[in-house]
Amino acid sequence: MGRVSIFDSPFLLGFDEVERTIDRLTKSGGDAYPPYNIEQTPDGLRITLAVAGFSQDQLGVTVENNQLIVRGRQAGDEHERVFLHRGIAARQFQRAFVLADGIEVSGATLDKGLLHIDLIRPEPETLVRTVRINAPPRDTGSAVPVGAGDE
Repeated sequence: MGRVSIFDSPFLLGFDEVERTIDRLTKSGGDAYPPYNIEQTPDGLRITLAVAGFSQDQLGVTVENNQLIVRGRQAGDEHERVFLHRGIAARQFQRAFVLADGIEVSGATLDKGLLHIDLIRPEPETLVRTVRINAPPRDTGSAVPVGAGDE
């Protein structure tokens, strides 16, 4: 039995990409590392990730196909250190956020173990376009009637 989609309505045309995005979100893992906040700012949104122990050159922020992807990789001296207790996670990670059309990343800063990524949504231009309605082509009488000449 197939899955029923809310986008099967004949009034929702061209929303295939939205449905694929929702599917991608529901299939993404529930990994909670690194923890993050999303907050409203006067200019848009801010995503803050707790990346304690990561330096600026160990972090990467990219936008790929309307996805904000944050990656972290620590190349450490783990084999030289002996931990009696290890409570600070020092593993590589990848965290992805799906961005709506029009959302832009305006910048990123690393401050006191927190990576701040600022997002803005420029005001969309209101576009109104008039579609010309054409009259059907006039019958000039030069067309051969259907079935004529089949004798």
